Amino acid sequence: MSRTLPSCVDPGRARSLWTGVLLVVLALTGCASGPTANPRDPLEPFNRGVYRFNDALDTAVLKPVAMTYRDVIPERVRQGIGNFFENLEDVWSFVNNSLQFKGQAAFDSLKRVGVNTVLGWGGIFDVATEMDIEKHSKDFGHTLGYWGVAPGPYLVLPVLGPSSLRDAAALPVDWKGDLVANVPHVPTRNTATVIRGIDNRSDLLKAGNMLEEAALDRYSFLRDAYFQRRRSVIFDGNPPDEESAPEASDATNPAGAEAGTTPAKPTNNATETLNNAGVPGPEKVKP
Repeated sequence: MSRTLPSCVDPGRARSLWTGVLLVVLALTGCASGPTANPRDPLEPFNRGVYRFNDALDTAVLKPVAMTYRDVIPERVRQGIGNFFENLEDVWSFVNNSLQFKGQAAFDSLKRVGVNTVLGWGGIFDVATEMDIEKHSKDFGHTLGYWGVAPGPYLVLPVLGPSSLRDAAALPVDWKGDLVANVPHVPTRNTATVIRGIDNRSDLLKAGNMLEEAALDRYSFLRDAYFQRRRSVIFDGNPPDEESAPEASDATNPAGAEAGTTPAKPTNNATETLNNAGVPGPEKVKP
């Protein structure tokens, strides 16, 4: 699922802000790495600082609000809210599947939007899933990865959480394609953004508790899970065997990715652990 803008943030100003952040990160990349740095995470000191900020914000504000939302709002109502926003996101998935020349996936996304909008009362009911119309969630970061753009270094964004340089650079395009972020009526846009954010965070409560119990270093766990999940989605759940780092083959054009050499299995099962917790993908996870 695409990450969303915080409430009360003008999309144009946010795009300018993140452009500045990326320029700063690029400048820091050359001086933050060292001989002991993780090759995928040369900005680890910087990232851990942002992670601690996000974690404090989540503990103080986001998690308590999400728990209250879960406890007060009936499950069927929450399911309808989530379905509504998922239906809007299928529109952007249709665009990105089309950009990747995935005709069937694009057609499925378009059918899901049509069926859920018409028969599902504007997307409140997920009729398309009941009709076995497959969901293919894609954002512009996935599209860049599919066409061979390397992920670059790991990057933790304030509030938005785990990312990579490639996926962070794709965010302004994702925001441009986000129907909620482009609602012209500002109060409606801000209200919808807040509700979507709270609903997303409530979906992650189980995973957050599982992380606290299972991961000795939650930062490293989320980093590995993020790279594994993004790579898996780019290759539609069938990534080629990796030769070294779990994200290394992301820089390879998918058309030639299957011509890998020595197969090697990933060194951890972070994605599997989160999937067992019912999480669609760690790109949604806030620390």
